[in-house]
Amino acid sequence: MNKFLISTLTVAVAMTSCTNQNAKTEDAPFEYSVDKFADVEVLRYRVPGFEDLTLKQKELIYYLSEAALVGRDILWDQNGKYNLAIRKTLEGIYTNYSGDKTSDDYKGFEEYLKEVWFSNGIHHHYSMDKFIPKFSKEFFAEQVKAVPAEQLPLAEGQTVEGLIDELTPVIFDPAVMAKRVNQAAGVDLIQTSANNYYDGVTQKEVENFYAKMKVPGDTTPISYGLNSKLVKKDGKIYEDVYKVGGLYSPAIEKIVYWLEKAAGVAETEGMKAYIDKLIEYYKTGDLKLFDEYSIMWVEETSSNIDFVNGFIESYGDPLGLKASWEAMVNFRNPEASHRTSVISENAQWFEDNSPVDPKFRKAEVKGVSAKVITTAILAGDCYPSTPIGINLPNANWIRAAHGSKSVTLENITDAYNKAAAGNGFNEEFAYSQTEIDLMNKYLELADNLHTDLHECLGHASGQLMPGVHDDALKEHGSTLEEARADLFALYYLADPKLIELGIVKDPDTYKAEYYKYVMNGLMTQLTRIEPGKDIEEAHMRNRHLICQWAYEQGKADNVIEYVTRDGKTYLKINDYEKLRALFGKLLGEIQRIKSEGDYAAGRDLVEKYAVKFDPELHKEVLERYAKLNIAPYKGFVNPVYTLVTDDAGNVTDVTVDYSEGYIDQMLRYSRDYATLIK
Repeated sequence: MNKFLISTLTVAVAMTSCTNQNAKTEDAPFEYSVDKFADVEVLRYRVPGFEDLTLKQKELIYYLSEAALVGRDILWDQNGKYNLAIRKTLEGIYTNYSGDKTSDDYKGFEEYLKEVWFSNGIHHHYSMDKFIPKFSKEFFAEQVKAVPAEQLPLAEGQTVEGLIDELTPVIFDPAVMAKRVNQAAGVDLIQTSANNYYDGVTQKEVENFYAKMKVPGDTTPISYGLNSKLVKKDGKIYEDVYKVGGLYSPAIEKIVYWLEKAAGVAETEGMKAYIDKLIEYYKTGDLKLFDEYSIMWVEETSSNIDFVNGFIESYGDPLGLKASWEAMVNFRNPEASHRTSVISENAQWFEDNSPVDPKFRKAEVKGVSAKVITTAILAGDCYPSTPIGINLPNANWIRAAHGSKSVTLENITDAYNKAAAGNGFNEEFAYSQTEIDLMNKYLELADNLHTDLHECLGHASGQLMPGVHDDALKEHGSTLEEARADLFALYYLADPKLIELGIVKDPDTYKAEYYKYVMNGLMTQLTRIEPGKDIEEAHMRNRHLICQWAYEQGKADNVIEYVTRDGKTYLKINDYEKLRALFGKLLGEIQRIKSEGDYAAGRDLVEKYAVKFDPELHKEVLERYAKLNIAPYKGFVNPVYTLVTDDAGNVTDVTVDYSEGYIDQMLRYSRDYATLIK
């Protein structure tokens, strides 16, 4: 599977303090920080170059943005069956509240609402743990009763008291729907996960259901289960497919409406053709059509505007079968894309020279395209928490036969960097001024190159052996796929080829990324883990696996060293060249595991290196981090696009505004883009 690269910048570099939600960008310097609560800081991003687009291009972005925003409710429902009802109830309380806003109950309620908005549901977007409310059941019941009944999500015949009784245990009981995605070993991962991809089925029943669908020897396998809910009713198991006339039809119908508008102003015939194919897929739910769309999409590289809209990534399913809905609209950054173009043009060289057994390499790398893009809108599983790079499509056979598209979201990384100036993070955790200077000098380029290589080549590299299916590694597939792509990027960051290609000038550039990556993987990402918890999120597991394995394997040569100074723990890299060699060795093994579908070896690697960590070090890191007052998680509000028309209804312009605050945006989205709950 090809997955997001979630930014490690959000740990290695953090953000400035909260500013006025309604800051006007036209009258003052751009205010990146929008809101701050719990463990989150919300930012805004610029869309440079939008004003320079043609009217037709602006119109296209507007329609695609609307097609993105109207799908919002789908993800909320996928994340949990009560999420939409809870959201509407909480918003009803918020907009009708007339009591004391300084009370502990109200402040706790407001923070909870902001957390739920940010995570598109009642579970933390990264840890997957259910939020613990800092307000009482009594406060909740009292406030629900104060909301006009017509503003509550009452089912037919349901009373307000019935709604309270239904939602109270879901919100307040820690044992009810405790974890959205459970990856713990030794339990039924389906029945212990609170996501809404399954109803009434066990893990074994899911695995058997989809195993029967697979056709032995099929070289173009369908991604079975990607766009459906698996339901057991009256002893019968069936798929409830996401499509027009099926599950989520009210939302999908609106997505189709705006896609049809977009098709009318498509930049190229190829773009119009793949939009039409995507519409056909949405109308039928036929995954064969989705594959056809994916091929058409990946092969159309001439248009400046591009987008993702659909059921794409499977992180939300512990078995990696079901896909969450997401959308993103973007346009090419031609100047910055030179870097990724050079990398993609040399994809075959990188594949041929990788430290991987030749039989697991692609003999011919096809259709790898990469670009740096300017993000115009984020939606679904890309919002508010946002990737910094994407490689699609996820189907291995399509990547092998037709290629893949990779993008680096440079205006998103730029917003992270601009908002992070002077937060004191590196000064607190880096071993010495040498490492600080190294990162200050090279990290921006090195981090972008890591993303480029991860997305463009890492995910696109290697091949599966005949008969090995995409989901062979089951619950560990996402972690190992991200590790494979990260290792590919880390290995080649230090290669002289980058200097030869003119992408890097100083051979020490890679060391900035190596140091940041190791510091993050072994120490600073632990700021995201609650005391007593294990590492469970796939990207975090990936980083810890790589760094812990390298630390253990390099002990004899003291490649990575823990150093204690003035009562604080630091990491020191003593031999960067040997560290690169270790990255290459692990890349070879993980590619073998993926290529052969060696589930047992993959499981053992994850369980040994990716999950556990030193609790004393964790305690120390948390204490040091707390003193910095930095939120470990970041996300974004979107700009607001407005279609301008003349008296005859002709489009004359599309304007963009950055001033909308977090609360205002969330309430507006619930008002204007609610499709599955009214």
